[in-house]
Amino acid sequence: MNNELRIGLIGAGYMGKAHTIALKTVAPTFEPERVPVCEMIATSSDAGAAEYAARWGWSRSTGDWRTLVDDPQVQAVIVATPPRTHAAMVMACVAARKPVFCEKPLGTSAEESLALAEAAEQAGIPNMVGFNYIRTPASQLARQIIASGEIGEVIQVTAEHVEDYLHDPALPASWRTRVATGTEAGALGDVASHIVNACLRLVGPIDSLVADTRIVQPTRQGPSGPEAVENDDQGQMLLRFANGATGSLSFSRMAAGRKMGYTYRITGTRGAIHFDQEDQNALWLYDASRDSARRGFQKLLMGPAHPDYLAFNQGVGHGTGYNEQIAIEMRDFLQAIATGESVWPTFRDGYEVDRVIAAALVSHRERRWVSLGEVTG
Repeated sequence: MNNELRIGLIGAGYMGKAHTIALKTVAPTFEPERVPVCEMIATSSDAGAAEYAARWGWSRSTGDWRTLVDDPQVQAVIVATPPRTHAAMVMACVAARKPVFCEKPLGTSAEESLALAEAAEQAGIPNMVGFNYIRTPASQLARQIIASGEIGEVIQVTAEHVEDYLHDPALPASWRTRVATGTEAGALGDVASHIVNACLRLVGPIDSLVADTRIVQPTRQGPSGPEAVENDDQGQMLLRFANGATGSLSFSRMAAGRKMGYTYRITGTRGAIHFDQEDQNALWLYDASRDSARRGFQKLLMGPAHPDYLAFNQGVGHGTGYNEQIAIEMRDFLQAIATGESVWPTFRDGYEVDRVIAAALVSHRERRWVSLGEVTG
């Protein structure tokens, strides 16, 4: 079929499986102009790649990601590997002039992310960063409500992304806890990047911030014995937005009991909205103009009238989930390839998130407010 698009996937972990599911469901769900074909998967070994290819339905496999990128039948690439590997893989895709989707965070630093963004822009190839949580119908509706002025001028933001995936002290060290194989930013880069992206998307640019982080569990068991945890387990930021709004943001990988604590409350001069990812098919809206006897948060249950919901099902309250978020991302990536024009969030948008993370790291080290203008990459 001449409308087929042969995709290469690097990585067979949590996100690799999510992208495989999305690639196999996006065509019947959205009927895109280009229909993705699962052409080749790459992991760290030939045997492992072959196993995942057979299990998940990829046509071919390789233990060398460079072979995948260089293969003439692979027309676009998804990078779903740890952050330390992103730069080399993305730059190889750029050199091969192949559209590339990269999971967040784009780079291990603002400087690295800027270099990747500029390279992709200069090559003129469609590029995209994976920030899936902001793709829920409820968060898309939140953006519409804010942009329309329905809750007035935004004056305050309270947001967090907290999980408990490292709360157990018996859990071993991994690339997530090591600077050399992960990033200098621990929970700050892993989970805070998602909620920072939400703040930028819903409220706008951040002018300045002050941040504090903490390593709660100082050591974890490594292959050769106890080793130091090298990046943050939790932290907070105070934010000043360019539009005058203020905000507070919390992030953690140690938040006992929170499995997907991605929440935000955005207050405006005429009302407010509240969202909780653990109840992702609802958005709460407060209209301050209503009679005092009728004021209160109204639960808006997602249904076919809301963004991207109808493509998945026709019933209000039936709901969408995590895999649907990835499918929406794939729809947008395929659209970018079909038109030749990148769609949000591009590598440049990923860089803007990484600028905020970089500013937070500077603020923590130097114990002061940091202007985003100080962080240019």
